[in-house]
Amino acid sequence: MTLLPNLIGMTETNQPLEIDIVVPCYNEQDTLAAHVRRLHTFCRTSMHHTWRITIADNASTDDTARIADDLAAMLPEVHAVHLPAKGRGRALKAVWGASEAQVLVYVDEDLSTDLAALEPLVAPLLSGHSDLAIGTRLAGSSRVVRGSKREFISRSYNLLLRTTMGVAFSDAQCGFKAVTREAAEHLLPLCEDDAWFFDTELLVLAEHAGLRVHEVPVDWVDDVISSVHIASTATEDLKGMWRVSRGLATGRIPVARVYEAIGRRPFTPPHVGILGQVLRFGAIGVLSTIAFAVLYALFRPAIGAQTADFLALLLTAIGNTALNRRFTFGVRGRAGAGMHHVQGLVVFGIAWAITSGSLVVLHATTPSASHGAEILVLTAANLVATLVRFVLFKAWVFRSRRRPELIRPGSTPATDAASLADTEPIPVEEHRAA
Repeated sequence: MTLLPNLIGMTETNQPLEIDIVVPCYNEQDTLAAHVRRLHTFCRTSMHHTWRITIADNASTDDTARIADDLAAMLPEVHAVHLPAKGRGRALKAVWGASEAQVLVYVDEDLSTDLAALEPLVAPLLSGHSDLAIGTRLAGSSRVVRGSKREFISRSYNLLLRTTMGVAFSDAQCGFKAVTREAAEHLLPLCEDDAWFFDTELLVLAEHAGLRVHEVPVDWVDDVISSVHIASTATEDLKGMWRVSRGLATGRIPVARVYEAIGRRPFTPPHVGILGQVLRFGAIGVLSTIAFAVLYALFRPAIGAQTADFLALLLTAIGNTALNRRFTFGVRGRAGAGMHHVQGLVVFGIAWAITSGSLVVLHATTPSASHGAEILVLTAANLVATLVRFVLFKAWVFRSRRRPELIRPGSTPATDAASLADTEPIPVEEHRAA
């Protein structure tokens, strides 16, 4: 089924539309009318820009669609869009992609965020100072009312994002965000998620593309009857983090094109901190250790303990070096790869000395040790060798040798890239009303 928004309640105006406030909703028949009226009243009395409210009905199965149409018919500057499938990300991509507004806004249907923060949210985008803006519940001046369980989950999730993906924004999940139309045109085609992870994906890609994210401390009251399922959402978020991390590390997600088109200069790509490196290295180390144990068990009956140890460690070390080069320390391309692998072999030699030494000690103390005992001892020794490998990788093999970026005199953020002859706009699919 083709995704074609159906706009109801459109009003003609000679003034360019500055702000489009999108309210995604699914089965919100009990609260939609009251909340949209509240939002409409606030915009009519407090906003100093041209605006409209777009209700994005995500294939609701209750009376939400009819209520949305009634609101669009009764209230000026309120539109209704009906989507054939669920998904907050899907709704935002469809409505934002079809909007002609200068700034595209998203607010949760429950209006948990105090609307007084709406003007500060859009102001830096309208002025051109920033490319995206988010409300944050985790700033020191934010006023938040919610349970300790949700507070812990939110802070843990955002801490995990900052440490593993190198981003600086503080709150990825607050349902109060805005993006310029120009930034959306470049970022939306790169966002794959159609559900709850969409917000995080958009922000991560924006930071890695050199765009500026403005944060606004907000006052926020938790919706006690929220329909969000924490366990399933958390699982999908972790999957999304892995997908985006892999895409950025391999270059599959072309954020460099966004940077060349609208990125702000000078720009140093987000750097994964020591905790993030440890987490990534640890995950790769666990996989390497499992692979080592399997390979040793396969080789041991045919070629003996020491040779099996050597071959298993050699194969896992090569794979370990390649994975850490790309995912843990963010080294891309082939430049320096040969030297890195040579240095990796030196590190491998040290690791082999640790593991083979453990075998020597085991056989000296227990000559009749079983193959199972050898595997256990070698597994423990390999964990120690993995720790040594991390220290050597960070301090020697992949030690940062960054050079400052040269900025041409007279260049301005984002604008000088527009003059490059080889810069081409990223095509964006346009959605039109049926």
